[in-house]
Amino acid sequence: MLRHAWSVVAQQGARQAGAPIRHAFLGGRGAFPAGVRSMFIEAHPTPNVNSLKFHPGKPVLPHGTMDFPSARAGMQSPLAKALFRVDGVSSVFFGMDFVTVTKNEDDLSWAELKPEIFAAIMDFYASGSPVVSDAADLPDITTVNEDDSEVVQLIKELLDTRIRPAVQDDGGDINFVSFNEESGVVVVQLQGACSTCASSKVTLKSGVENMLKHYVPEVHEVIAEDLEVDDADPVQRRQKEFLAEMTGDTYKTPAC
Repeated sequence: MLRHAWSVVAQQGARQAGAPIRHAFLGGRGAFPAGVRSMFIEAHPTPNVNSLKFHPGKPVLPHGTMDFPSARAGMQSPLAKALFRVDGVSSVFFGMDFVTVTKNEDDLSWAELKPEIFAAIMDFYASGSPVVSDAADLPDITTVNEDDSEVVQLIKELLDTRIRPAVQDDGGDINFVSFNEESGVVVVQLQGACSTCASSKVTLKSGVENMLKHYVPEVHEVIAEDLEVDDADPVQRRQKEFLAEMTGDTYKTPAC
């Protein structure tokens, strides 16, 4: 995947010179409050055209990931709250060193949203506030439980070491939910850019399912978790509809 960077400082000159515009935000001394000298934020595309992955060049989480599918869920994070204040932002996702922002499909363009998102991230880090208000809300490190069967332990290990790094590179995450020993069905949870990406079905079936079936013969199928939806939340409704499309016979994966 090509990584682009856009410099707000050099954008006008690049246009005049006919040079390609790169996706990044470069803040200098005058752009920050006292105590913060400079910050370089990169924006990388993801397979989901409605999601961008922002690298602030500073740690986001000490470990794991956090998903905020709605503004209500984002109330526990000052950074997520700041991003949800940007008109057109529908969901926010944190990795250890990146923030994935997903916008409404038919709302503003990325050209309109990116400057506001850059400013929100910059202002947050300049404030010195914690990413999560209560440290108890930080994600737990995925561990193998003592009562996990040998099959579940192997599934978790494969997800954490072989699959999650690639998924996180695309601005999302995948978490183990359950394994039914009788049916051989593994249930996973898709987050971030992957939760509404058109290519997720291909990733889930051709990538995740094939790998687990290859290394763990007991696995027969991998499916995405069926979400409980708040009917008042349009983002959660869209995610529910998307998962239904993924498992339906009429679903066709468009080019992403």
